[in-house]
Amino acid sequence: MLSKWVKRAIGLVVLALVVAAAVFALAPQPTSVDVATVERGPLHVTIDEEGMARIKDVFLVSAPIAGRVERLPVEVGETVHRNTSTVASIHPVDPPFLDVRSRRELEAAVEAGRAAVTLAKAQVAAAEAAERLMEADLERAQRLAEAGTISARALEKAVADLDTAKAQVAEAKAALNLRESELVSAEARLIEPDQLQGGSRENCCLTLRAPVSGTVLKLLTESEQVVNPGQGLLEIGDPQNLEIIVHLLSSDAVNVHPEGAATIDQWGGEPLTAKIRRVDPAAYTKVSALGIEEQRVDAILDVVDPPETWERLGHAFRVMVHITVWEDDDVIQIPLGALFRNGPNWAVFKIVDGTAALTTVELGHRNNQSAQIVAGLEPGDPVIMHPSDQVADGAAVVDRTLSES
Repeated sequence: MLSKWVKRAIGLVVLALVVAAAVFALAPQPTSVDVATVERGPLHVTIDEEGMARIKDVFLVSAPIAGRVERLPVEVGETVHRNTSTVASIHPVDPPFLDVRSRRELEAAVEAGRAAVTLAKAQVAAAEAAERLMEADLERAQRLAEAGTISARALEKAVADLDTAKAQVAEAKAALNLRESELVSAEARLIEPDQLQGGSRENCCLTLRAPVSGTVLKLLTESEQVVNPGQGLLEIGDPQNLEIIVHLLSSDAVNVHPEGAATIDQWGGEPLTAKIRRVDPAAYTKVSALGIEEQRVDAILDVVDPPETWERLGHAFRVMVHITVWEDDDVIQIPLGALFRNGPNWAVFKIVDGTAALTTVELGHRNNQSAQIVAGLEPGDPVIMHPSDQVADGAAVVDRTLSES
């Protein structure tokens, strides 16, 4: 009889355990969530944009004339001095090679030039003969005039004829010089590179000096080559004369003012303090990486820290610029990850007695990490970070860190 009641008691206990396990399994469990606390502290609102360091005054040395520039005698990073350091040497360009047609035409021009010289020499000889004849006639006329045989007008005509003959001689000699020069010019056009003694290298006609003292930043024509007038050869600048340029959205640029503070980081060294020198008054259109047209405005900043702290920062280096547009040392704030949109309003899930309570909040300023709470929360209130679709108003929740421990 006793064993019968024992068996019944054991069966009832087992049944109760099974029912309890089923109820526990089917009952809703609290959702594990990440929890953050509303805090009071400083908040800095910044405009964050990628910028570029650049030397304020970059001097481009270009070729003033066409010619063949030698391999540049300077290297990138080399220090040069104004009006002292040689940065380039330009030689005359060698004459081009002649094709068959051009050579035949120039050879014909040379033959024509030689014939013209021969003709001019003959004209000079004829003019000189006429001059000698006029001189003899003038001597006769003078003797006859002394004897009273001819009139004074005949003597004057003899003088005029001699002057005319002398002028014709001078004209013929000038024509001869012209033809000889034309012949030399025609013969010069026949010269080819292999006919030059040493080429044009021995006749260096122009040496370029550094226009300013500084450092060579870039060689645009490092190797020897033929250049045209105005073609760039190299760039020179002073690495200590550095500035930062950042391309701001026009909607952000209206909140940036000269003399404003900024921070420079992600350049490879410690964060630097900078000051805004200028915000351009005009914007320009720039296409973003996503193909969106944006209106951008250039802002120029000067680094305030001593040059020793950023001496490794160079021309065209990438930097990240953080421009402060608002700051307060005593602000109620929460992480951005706790916020979400609930219709037209911002909201959070505040934890009240282990349950999630949907709470509408009013925001003030915010940066890329935190947002100012104007109304809806108080310092110390716990809120849920990144709430999932399992979190709803009134749902039981538990701090993930507490549940794991």
